[in-house]
Amino acid sequence: MDLFDALYHCRAMRRLKPDPVPEKLLLELVDAANQAPSGSNLQGVRWIIVRDAGQKAALAALNRKAVEAYAGAMSGRPAALPHQPADRRERMLGAVLWQAEHMAEIPALIIACHQFPAPVSRGEAARASGSVWPAVQNLLLAARARELGAAPTTLGLVDRDAARAVLALPDDVEAFCLIPVGYPTGKFGPVTRLPVEETVHWDRWA
Repeated sequence: MDLFDALYHCRAMRRLKPDPVPEKLLLELVDAANQAPSGSNLQGVRWIIVRDAGQKAALAALNRKAVEAYAGAMSGRPAALPHQPADRRERMLGAVLWQAEHMAEIPALIIACHQFPAPVSRGEAARASGSVWPAVQNLLLAARARELGAAPTTLGLVDRDAARAVLALPDDVEAFCLIPVGYPTGKFGPVTRLPVEETVHWDRWA
């Protein structure tokens, strides 16, 4: 599909079918992700594609606990935002909760990681985000081009030590986000974003 069509129709698709996604297709998404810019061309971004039922269940349990704190009744999340009315926000949060309940059934959970030359602290690991997130966006666009739903989340990795244990990460690897991937139950459509005139400043803030 046209690149701009993909950009303007790349919704966060959280409700996904349990139907398997071919391994070749998953590798195609990661290969596209690896074409993103890399700081100093270090190419340290690494990927874990989780398909094992036990592994998915363990990650789903970590994600569910974090989602309940993030979006549960006692979370303090606002019911509406200036740019998002309450009914639309409720639908979005409903999709987040649905995904939390069904994550173990989603065919593939892709973990975006970065490998460093030596072990680093969590704070030091943040410097690699400029390489990881462009790769994640490439993966999302590739998924959209292949009619696959995907949406990154960091909630499943909030309990860093538990996530590291599940994924058996070595000391020199940090996990940045979890991307459930599968065929969507709904239809793709245009995203709703603020007008560019409300988000751009020229030369200085004011």
